[in-house]
Amino acid sequence: MWTLHQFPLCPFSRKVRILLGEKSIAYDLVQRRPWDEGDDLWRLNDAGRVPVLEDKARNIALCDSRAICEYLEETVERSPMLAGSALARAETRRLVALFEENFHADVVAPLLHEKMTKRLVLRQPPDGRVLREAMKRAHGHLDYIDWLVDNRSWLAGSTMSLADLAAAAQVSVADYLGGIDWRGHDQARGWYAVFKSRPSFRPLLAEKMEGIHPPSHYAMVDG
Repeated sequence: MWTLHQFPLCPFSRKVRILLGEKSIAYDLVQRRPWDEGDDLWRLNDAGRVPVLEDKARNIALCDSRAICEYLEETVERSPMLAGSALARAETRRLVALFEENFHADVVAPLLHEKMTKRLVLRQPPDGRVLREAMKRAHGHLDYIDWLVDNRSWLAGSTMSLADLAAAAQVSVADYLGGIDWRGHDQARGWYAVFKSRPSFRPLLAEKMEGIHPPSHYAMVDG
């Protein structure tokens, strides 16, 4: 049986969890804290990062969320999330990279540093200027999601794909940390509400991190 080593506010871990849920793959969860120097995560991943998907019985330890997701796509046929023509798959991969690189760097990473790392590790107050800039940049990304939803059934095309999973994972962490202002983004909000209602996603909404509380709308399906 698979074991997923993850951190609740790691969007890359969230993406893997959503995919495991969509594919109905059973797994156990092990929580890792990225600032815990005593953690033995290095034993599983030389980079010392989550997520890691491990199967001890088969001596398998998969690292990096993109590698994990593509492995699951290649080995589990049900609910494909990287499907269609070569051109369609390229578009899915492009959007996954966009959200996991640009959205993460512009929005999620600064929010995590200011609202999680500073509070729980450094014991420092957040920098309001950095938070405001992250929220400002989030608007630009939400504008693009609005455009995608206006022109496609799902972000990458006619069916749900890894692009939707990657985007929803990143957006959900930003939303948990209060970094998303949904005003003026009805299309993006509607797409995200549909995603929040999926059985694969609901367990994420039920989790709360000790010491960091989400806004009241976070767990509401239509919030």
